[in-house]
Amino acid sequence: MTTEKKGQAGIILALDTSTAAMAAAIVNDQDVLAEIQTLAERNHSVHVVSHIKQMLKESEINESDIEALAVGNGPGSYTGMRIAVSVAKTLAWVWNKPLVGVSSLEALAYGAWHQHLDANETTYREAEDEHWVLPIMDARRGQVYSSGFALTGQVEWSRWLDDGIRLMKDFVNQVEQRLSEQNGKVRSISLVGDLSLHEQEAVRLQQIGELAGVAVRLQPFIQEGQWIAKLGRIRLAAGLTEDPHTFIPNYTQLTEAEVVWKAKQEGEAKQ
Repeated sequence: MTTEKKGQAGIILALDTSTAAMAAAIVNDQDVLAEIQTLAERNHSVHVVSHIKQMLKESEINESDIEALAVGNGPGSYTGMRIAVSVAKTLAWVWNKPLVGVSSLEALAYGAWHQHLDANETTYREAEDEHWVLPIMDARRGQVYSSGFALTGQVEWSRWLDDGIRLMKDFVNQVEQRLSEQNGKVRSISLVGDLSLHEQEAVRLQQIGELAGVAVRLQPFIQEGQWIAKLGRIRLAAGLTEDPHTFIPNYTQLTEAEVVWKAKQEGEAKQ
């Protein structure tokens, strides 16, 4: 059985622990061979290796069958991001496989959009206007990790806002400003991810959309490993691989300890 699997080109092992969900998958050119999604943020480091072993067993493959590793590199939980990236870097080095980093926010957006598209196959296929997908992850104190993506005619996927940490109200204001500049080109907006802590601003975005004649859909979505793999395949094909010795996550902000240390260093420099 394993020998037959080796004939399948492009098997990718994907992993993301940037959120409370550990998302992992093994995907070939066409199919998801195995996938795991667990909601146990504090136990990611305990279970991640055993979950990878479980997926390899379910897929009836071993490390020699894998073409590359794709890892979600954040932004997100500081400790969480480090777990997946550290494991992926180690496996890429030990197995001598290419490593690609994927924006965890982009994978969230990409997966949520495909989930909606599958459920509404006939609704959007003929659309030529823009559809925006706005992924968010809670970053505490009213903040979110966020970015912005657009599709045109279900063909072209592009980014229009970089990953970053923003106050949710500022993010909504930023979307409103950009929407006012598009001259009616935007047909729909999907706000996706963990929306539970930002309902007030999500509803405000819906109201903004209503005034602009744009449908705003609120779509809760939990990270899935297959989308890390599929975006990773695109980056692999483009030659956008990472050095496993120097690759680091996209932290987007300093930790509290780093802020204190930096302030201390600056204070000493002024003395």
